[in-house]
Amino acid sequence: MPNSSSSAQAPGPIPPKGGNEPLRAGAADRSSSAAQPDSADGDVLARAQAGDHQAYAQLYALHKRRIYSLCLRMVGNVAEAEDLTQEAFLQLHRKIATFRGDSAFSTWLHRLAINVVLMQLRKKGLSLISLDEAMEPAPDEGPSRSFGAPDLTLTGAIDRLALERAVADLPAGYRLIFILHDVEGFEHNEIASMLDCSIGNSKSQLHKARLKLRDALRAQTSPEERS
Repeated sequence: MPNSSSSAQAPGPIPPKGGNEPLRAGAADRSSSAAQPDSADGDVLARAQAGDHQAYAQLYALHKRRIYSLCLRMVGNVAEAEDLTQEAFLQLHRKIATFRGDSAFSTWLHRLAINVVLMQLRKKGLSLISLDEAMEPAPDEGPSRSFGAPDLTLTGAIDRLALERAVADLPAGYRLIFILHDVEGFEHNEIASMLDCSIGNSKSQLHKARLKLRDALRAQTSPEERS
């Protein structure tokens, strides 16, 4: 790893965005990155861990868009999302030598970014359910159950802006699970690794997030449309 005097070579500014991207933008990035699995980044990653700033810049270019997308959807503010993305990559710059390959690099990087975002939400003191609370089953829930089937009430001709508003209004924990699975396209086993929870809990929280979205979308629908 580079010494402290080289930290000034951390990533440059994120190109400004015009606003929220389409809700499925992250999934598109995910599918394109599937053609270049983490193993393809192995040499670049090894060089970055050895202190090669050019290799680190390559990692930044490969992953910055998806990290920015996650931050933007969690905080809903372009400037704040850019700042959080920068902080996530500064954390990567400091901690990249600690990556041991126990999970996919993209999963490990998303976990760094998630911690940065949740710390920011806590600093803002928002009255949102925390990730820890979201991971705890309700008292009447019993053991975590698996919910893997698509929620058909959230598919089809739904106004995208209404859906994006409903997602933005979800408690932070539910919103994070929904974004990681339904927007970014991560599998439940990857989400469980990111969030230190069970696969069953990830599925359960996604199910509850979808139920909240369904209720929010129904509330936004006029009585005439519901009939």
